[in-house]
Amino acid sequence: MAALSALEGAALAIGGIYMLVMGLLGRPESPQQAEMGGLTLLALGLIPLFAARGLLLRRSWSRGPALITQLMALPVAWTLLRAQGALIPAGIALAAVAVTALVLLLNPATTRALGIRGPRTTPEA
Repeated sequence: MAALSALEGAALAIGGIYMLVMGLLGRPESPQQAEMGGLTLLALGLIPLFAARGLLLRRSWSRGPALITQLMALPVAWTLLRAQGALIPAGIALAAVAVTALVLLLNPATTRALGIRGPRTTPEA
């Protein structure tokens, strides 16, 4: 589970670095847009990387960012699946990783391992 989150974070960070380099050294239509997109991907890549570290250390706070990352990945995967060519396998891979990570994050064993307790029940008066 932490590995899947780290994989997604690394992919986002690598994509961000690529966009930054191409924005600086390549010939994009809009260098500012390429650089801003690269910085955005880098920032978004940090979220699952921090979550992965927290999951490895069994910190309860880490499940929230990991869940949000997986939920954000699903519409991206859907968009890739509706594209053409080489983007379809990327969409399949992203969807598989996101669904697998969601199942693992919501598993009761994971909840217990992270020390997350369910809602408290109050005795009825």
